[in-house]
Amino acid sequence: MNATYPGIVMQAVGLTFGTLFAMLFAYKTGLIKVTQKFKAGIVAATGGIMLFYLVSWIMNMFGIGNGFYYGSSLLSIGISLFVVVIAALNLVLDFDFIEKGAQSGAPKYMEWYGAFGLMVTLIWLYVELLRLLAKIANRD
Repeated sequence: MNATYPGIVMQAVGLTFGTLFAMLFAYKTGLIKVTQKFKAGIVAATGGIMLFYLVSWIMNMFGIGNGFYYGSSLLSIGISLFVVVIAALNLVLDFDFIEKGAQSGAPKYMEWYGAFGLMVTLIWLYVELLRLLAKIANRD
């Protein structure tokens, strides 16, 4: 695993920025439209993932692991892939928040909220891509 670690990190960085620019392109060209249903679906999925993380964290505190998520099985890889997709779609929500704030003349301090939200989403996407790539590398 140590021999491939730098490669996995560079792949995750590249995939993170590639995803960022692909989602920005999809948003700006109108391929992905942010509707109320879209927002509700992504927020619900993100909340479900957060709840899953919380339950996993609490279970791990008591020594009850959930190997199906932390292993390198196809189910684990599928869950990680789903989380990566939701994290990528959260980028679209961030772009929409920033654009709507600029159009409506939001106060200057709101720029920080948009930037912070975008940064948190990018870090989450990067960590999940690292996790996904590590699981794939462990299957070989």
